[in-house]
Parts: sequence; C-alpha cells; structure tokens
Amino acid sequence: MPESLKKSEVDAGNDPSVAKQYDHDTPKDVQWKELYDMIDGKKISMLSTHRKNVGFVGRSMVVAKRSGPDILYLTNKHSHKFEDLESNREVQITFQDTKTQDWISISGEATTASNDDPRIKELYSSTVSAWFGDLKDGVHDGTWKDPRMSLIEVKSRYIVYWKKEVSTLGFMKEVGQAALTGSVAQTGAHREFTESDIEKERV
Repeated sequence: MPESLKKSEVDAGNDPSVAKQYDHDTPKDVQWKELYDMIDGKKISMLSTHRKNVGFVGRSMVVAKRSGPDILYLTNKHSHKFEDLESNREVQITFQDTKTQDWISISGEATTASNDDPRIKELYSSTVSAWFGDLKDGVHDGTWKDPRMSLIEVKSRYIVYWKKEVSTLGFMKEVGQAALTGSVAQTGAHREFTESDIEKERV
C-alpha cells in the first residue's frame, strides 16, 4: 500500500521512493542469491566506460560469465573501450528488465587480458565469432585463438538493485493510488551492497 509522505522525511532530505522501499530486513545471503538469479537470467548488460573529453560512453554487452559478484566479457581489443580503459578503469554495468522494471547497477574497476588468458578458451562459444568476422588468413578467424579476442573483467565495488514485488496489475494500481492520494508508491525492494559486503562475498 502507498505510504504517506512525512515532513520529517522532507526535512531530512530523503528521497522517499528510495527510503520507503529500502530493504533493511532481508538477510544478505538471500539478497545475494536474488541478485545472482537476476543477472544470470538477463545476460545482456550495458557497460559504460569513461572517455576523455566526452564522459561516460555505454554499449550493450553479453555477459560471458558471472564470477560471484564480478563480471567477465569477451570482446574485441580493437574496440574504443580499450582506449577508454587505458586512462580510466572505472566502469559501470547496468541491467534492466523492461517487463518487470527490475534493474541492477554495478560500479567497479575493469582489467583486461589478451587471448593468451586461459579463461578466454573456456568462455568462448562459436556464436561469439559472429561479432568478429573471419579474415580467412588463418589468424583473424574470430575464434578464441584470434589475437583480437580479449577479456574484460569487472571487479565490483558497489552494487545496487531494485526488484518489483507486486504483480503488473498491482504495480499500476499502487502507482495510480499513490498519485491520487499524494502518497509514495510501494512496488518493490531497494537493496545495496557496499565494498565491504562485496569483499565478504568474494571470501
């Protein structure tokens, strides 16, 4: 049900849509499992790098593997994102489900590896070649052996996500009622993992 806005919340400078949906109660292990299920179920992400004199630049990327709270991508080293990462390794990864409105935002630091990293062979699948092309020179063939094939690994530093906890009809009803009454809609759970949480999860 929508919750009334309190003067104390305004005076405190709170964003009620976050504060009222922030989850203080669900155990962290349950939150981690839910996050992993969301990432593994989506796979398609937006990876944003910081480009000098431009700002953040994003592109759609398929997750090659989720390793605990960290994300790995297979990609072409000729991409401009490698130039971005040479000067600034801070990145942001986002996921969003347009059907449910669930979303995830991951902030972290990226490292890169060339095709001599054994993980590339493990993560490679033939569909990846579709994004590389085969030069027919026996070298640039789009496989894991192609010198262009590279790995980006993002070590998470901060993660926040929101998950809808009502039906689609319930979502519309909640938002409509909140708008009519001046209340704040309660449609899902807002959860976050700090750097400390993430380090504990890696261990």
